[in-house]
Amino acid sequence: MIRTVLIDDEIDSIRVLQRLLEGYCPEVSIVGKADGVEMGVHVIQSTKPDLVFLDIEMTHGNAFDLLNQLQPVEFQVIFVTAFDNYAIRAFKYSAVDYLLKPIDIDDLRASLGRVLQRVQGKTFVDQMETLLYNVETFQLTQQKMAVPTLTGLVFIPIKDIMRFEAKGSYTTIFLTNTEQIIATRNIKEYEDLLPSAIFCRVHNSHIINLHKIQKYHKGRGGYVVMEDGTNIEVASRRREEFLQRLLK
Repeated sequence: MIRTVLIDDEIDSIRVLQRLLEGYCPEVSIVGKADGVEMGVHVIQSTKPDLVFLDIEMTHGNAFDLLNQLQPVEFQVIFVTAFDNYAIRAFKYSAVDYLLKPIDIDDLRASLGRVLQRVQGKTFVDQMETLLYNVETFQLTQQKMAVPTLTGLVFIPIKDIMRFEAKGSYTTIFLTNTEQIIATRNIKEYEDLLPSAIFCRVHNSHIINLHKIQKYHKGRGGYVVMEDGTNIEVASRRREEFLQRLLK
């Protein structure tokens, strides 16, 4: 059984989530509930749960205030929010689970499935540390991203990424220190995830960091020279969007 705590300042939201868990998730055992940061810290410390469903915005504080009081975070967290806001991208970068209200049962089951597969320990501690770092950081270029690989998660600063290159269903990430990381995500997933102010897909196989371009050479589509000396072709059909983004 997954020993679980529910934390939300809206009692109705707790009741709805409790009904969903009791009705559709027999692997979950609810061992505590709280309606705010102070009570939430107390309940977590006293029950030592495996998993916490945690509302982001509460009347007196938020989820990150609570987590900062419980470092290192050694339990799983599924965040719950009614707002598709700045925090969502931070969650995606950090590979942390979240649910949007009203909660969809399929999304709930999928999140619980990932919790069951995830091994407790250092990897999850690193994920939570990365998330808290991302939320507290104001500039996207200072954020970190969790990169899934065949051996686990690698956490890299966004500013250190030079470019992405598609390798079938995998993606090779090239860093400014010449290191290469093979990610088990396809390049389309990175195109959707990355901030468009910094990264641009210039070719079916390439996403580049616009801040790392050294030169652009005109031609049918043209090509860019990156700071590491690599030449990357700009596909003709992507040229207009690329130039618009480059000149912003």
